[in-house]
Amino acid sequence: MKLKPAVLGAAIAASIFILIFQPSFFSGSQEKIAAVCLLSISFWATGIIPQHITALCFFVVCLVFSLARPEVVFSGFASSAVWLIFGGLVIGSAITTTGLGRRLGKFIAQHLHGSYVKIIAGLVAGSVFFSFLMPSAMSRVVLLVPISLAVADFFGFQKGRRGRTGIVLAVILGSFLPAFAVLPANVPNMVLIGVSENLFHESLLYGPYLLLHFPVLGLLKGLLIVLLIVWLFPDRPVQVKNNKTRGIPPLSRDERLLTVTLFVLLLLWMSDFLHHVSPAWVALAGAVFLMFPGVAVFDSKRFSRDINWASIIFVAGILGMGSLISSSGTGQALAHRILGMLPLKPGHDFSNYLSLSVAATATGVATTLPAMPAVFTQFSETLSKAAGIPVTSILNIQVLGFSTVLFPYQAPPIVVGMQLAGEKFSHATRICLIMAGITVVVLFPLDFLWWKLLDMI
Repeated sequence: MKLKPAVLGAAIAASIFILIFQPSFFSGSQEKIAAVCLLSISFWATGIIPQHITALCFFVVCLVFSLARPEVVFSGFASSAVWLIFGGLVIGSAITTTGLGRRLGKFIAQHLHGSYVKIIAGLVAGSVFFSFLMPSAMSRVVLLVPISLAVADFFGFQKGRRGRTGIVLAVILGSFLPAFAVLPANVPNMVLIGVSENLFHESLLYGPYLLLHFPVLGLLKGLLIVLLIVWLFPDRPVQVKNNKTRGIPPLSRDERLLTVTLFVLLLLWMSDFLHHVSPAWVALAGAVFLMFPGVAVFDSKRFSRDINWASIIFVAGILGMGSLISSSGTGQALAHRILGMLPLKPGHDFSNYLSLSVAATATGVATTLPAMPAVFTQFSETLSKAAGIPVTSILNIQVLGFSTVLFPYQAPPIVVGMQLAGEKFSHATRICLIMAGITVVVLFPLDFLWWKLLDMI
């Protein structure tokens, strides 16, 4: 595609501009960090070279030119997300190789049998519902992606088919994006709760938060996901012959062990508010159990064959970049510049609302989604006075920002899901960009009307 070289060329030109003219809002080595991160993002987004190679280049440049300490650059490897994807690779491979995934996929597919639209809509609806049960988006993705692949196989969507990509995206996006409207269901939501309570003693409650955000950011965004997938990745399901079985064979020894393990993992993931153990460590413990001698549901041969180290390096690179942006203050410098340019005037409710929503979205691009609330919330009182809007409304406007994903690198669950499924990163980039544009043009104004109805602005 001609678009990819154009995007990369624009990113290179912007990076050179930053290095030569050194914008005044940057200090120290921030302009170098911004240029390196911009180039890395452009290579990840376009996929012109393998994504793990881009991550390795990012590590090399940061260390050779002393842009940050090694513990910052390699912080992604210490992140729970990397170990969650490792555990997810083991669990996902076990689900596939034992045949349990085919059972679950067949059960789900038989209830979705019909049109492609029905399949995608059913998977998105199920994923959104699952967001109310399991607080961790990463855990939802790790559990649902292998099952979605089995569903794709049931309908004859082999690797490379648009229908397979559509089914994977339905599960990933459906379990992640609408969940921003459910208070404990995503990490940025929880960061917003903590920062708002610490800085302004404002408590965001489950019920009012759900009422304010779910009708538009949950239901309508879920519908938008379905429409975009059907449009961008059209296909026609064909049930393959070997899926038409006369009976259900009994569970094998490995399937029984894996079923019990998944049940325990699901209970632990759903109750993390009680035991406070990270979903990543739960997944890692499950993976170790499945590999343990005597259990060996996932043996050493599969370990050598099925663990995709390239995906782990890729995710570690993205997370390391997020740490670099945060620790260097580069994200805060960009956010401060973005917020300083806002045309806020008391009494201009719609323009203030739209400006703040777009600025929150842009801040998420500069800082990645989990860090965005920590940065944006610091300016809430200043923005409240400038716009004549209550601080509570400013805090809630952030949700529109961090629930609008332009590039998958902002959201580790999307990255992890695409890597687990073995799908091209560019597919997620394409749908995220289009969805973000429609969200700003259509959903933001609709949300404003809903907020007006609730007297929130």
